[in-house]
Amino acid sequence: MNKNAESRARRLFAGVNSSLSRTDPEFVEIISNFSQDETANANILTEKERMLCILAALLGCQGMGEFQNMLHAALNIGVDPVAIKETIYQATAYLGIGRTCDFLIAANGIMEQHGVRLPLAPQASTNEEPRFERGLAKQVELFGPDMAKRQTDGPALRRNINRWLADNCFGDYYTRNGLNGQEREMITFCFLLAQGGCEDQLRGHTAGNFGVGNGKEKLYSVVEQCMPYIGYPRSLNAMSIIDEIAAKEK
Repeated sequence: MNKNAESRARRLFAGVNSSLSRTDPEFVEIISNFSQDETANANILTEKERMLCILAALLGCQGMGEFQNMLHAALNIGVDPVAIKETIYQATAYLGIGRTCDFLIAANGIMEQHGVRLPLAPQASTNEEPRFERGLAKQVELFGPDMAKRQTDGPALRRNINRWLADNCFGDYYTRNGLNGQEREMITFCFLLAQGGCEDQLRGHTAGNFGVGNGKEKLYSVVEQCMPYIGYPRSLNAMSIIDEIAAKEK
């Protein structure tokens, strides 16, 4: 491990025990030099943004072991536990309960190791009655007035899921405090990028990111910082989609 990677890893992963340093020192050297030096040095995101993107990507690809390592790292450098919890909560809308509950339980254990008192302060800003209207307003804000038309003009068999997209996906999650609009669209991009097979949704949320001010250069950096954790194929696919949507918006 080179000096830069070693110094950064020592700061990030204090308290993390891994047998790989003993059993696979060459592997650790390769991944540490790449993820904690080469790609980290190319980063234009804030440390908070970088960590949230990586955690979101690891949720998306179901990388539990590395998620736990990077959660230790995020807490070690002072990322707000509320922002981390909000990332896991919002992942449920894009990954499903079956793929997020174990991550939430693991995160709770790690937070308690770091002295974080649970439960955290509530972050809900709406309730059952206005969640549909507020969620739909957020959809329209991000993706345009056609989102409202889906509630009235969409196919009859899609009325339930279109309503749930408004009141649950956006009303229950996007209206919460703890993350701002740019951060929420950024992590959603990472959930979709990392799980693969969601290219149409990735196109929509690429446009949504552009709409909240996460431009092409920033999204490229998001992909670059996620790439060591999800591999080249999905990263290159995401970059192609960023280029495609950017060209349409010129």
